[in-house]
Amino acid sequence: MTSPVRSLTDRTHGTSIIPPGAEPVAPALSVSARTRRTPYTDRVEAAGVQAYTVYNHMLLPTVFESLEADAAHLKQHVQVWDVSCQRQVEVQGPDARRLVQLCTPRDLSRLVEGQCKYSPMVDDSGGMLNDPVVMQVSDDRFRLSIADHDMLLWLKGLAHGAGLRATVDEAEVWPVAVQGPKSGQLMARVFGEAVHGIRFFRFVRLPFGGHTFPVARSGFSKQGGFEIYLDRADLAEPLWDALMEAGADLEVRAGGPNLLERIEGGLLSYGNDMTRANDPYECGLGALCRFDTEPRCIGADALERAARETPRQQIRGLRIDGGPVPTCHERWPIIAGDSPVGAVSSATWSPDCATNVAIGMVAREYWEAGTAVEVAAPDGIRPATVTTLPHCQGRSD
Repeated sequence: MTSPVRSLTDRTHGTSIIPPGAEPVAPALSVSARTRRTPYTDRVEAAGVQAYTVYNHMLLPTVFESLEADAAHLKQHVQVWDVSCQRQVEVQGPDARRLVQLCTPRDLSRLVEGQCKYSPMVDDSGGMLNDPVVMQVSDDRFRLSIADHDMLLWLKGLAHGAGLRATVDEAEVWPVAVQGPKSGQLMARVFGEAVHGIRFFRFVRLPFGGHTFPVARSGFSKQGGFEIYLDRADLAEPLWDALMEAGADLEVRAGGPNLLERIEGGLLSYGNDMTRANDPYECGLGALCRFDTEPRCIGADALERAARETPRQQIRGLRIDGGPVPTCHERWPIIAGDSPVGAVSSATWSPDCATNVAIGMVAREYWEAGTAVEVAAPDGIRPATVTTLPHCQGRSD
């Protein structure tokens, strides 16, 4: 796992405080108003968070006990995640649907209130800008639950440039996820039996604390669960406490999106496994691309050209031989002979798979499962094998 990153903050000036003569420590994350805390942060810190990352300019907890222990617990029990960093870009107005459709090749014409769709967002060259879940809140109101990228500014620019009657803003919504095989039990205790009727990638409005807000059957894990789109910051701590109290006998813990569980399950991370340099076909998302939407996606011409050809590279899994690999802070070259044939973007040791598992872009001549390659990891060249995704089902129970 990565070394815990401490947040040593002068709350007035946002500077790190490291006492003179102190022993070397893990690098500290300087937290200021630019790196936003969330309404759940006090509860997250009380739960013993060991590491954060910065995601959409906001703190995202990544490690509590350890990467491996957190993943094992997630697969067996239930966790509560502060995912406020999934910022909600809200598009509202008579042309709201038109604006959102301009950004994605996925057909949203049949999206209805209460439904969510995972939707690749592209620029005019077909490059991936984001892969949010698009939610239809009402007839003329949509929310994009975004990955780590400033989609707010892109949508504002499109709306202005195209003269569309749509406002674009960041909604004051603070998502919290409940993930794991016992998530249904826990959610029913807090929100009632209605949670069992929520279909995958659908949401219903459920009450808590005298207020109602969307609860969706979704989440960034393969273990199943829900996301609660809380739009009242004053209810954040009461909601967190209610989930923890109701789940005590279910062994509920605080957690967060887990690198190990994500790689095992083949869940892609925007900015890590795919960037604007990649189109949806390279990311394995070609099945979501349509060219007859109204309006046509802004990148439709480029994507139509890409659809007529086999991608030169595509995301694949890899299994890397040897002991646990170092932390993957940057892309590692994939090599065949003396030639680079791709790059590993995410990698870690998997106790369940009993090997190192990875995700990477692989050239088409080498992407067939079972193909032997090598990976230039920081600790040396390692033999590796290309695989399909997911690597393993992941649950230990």
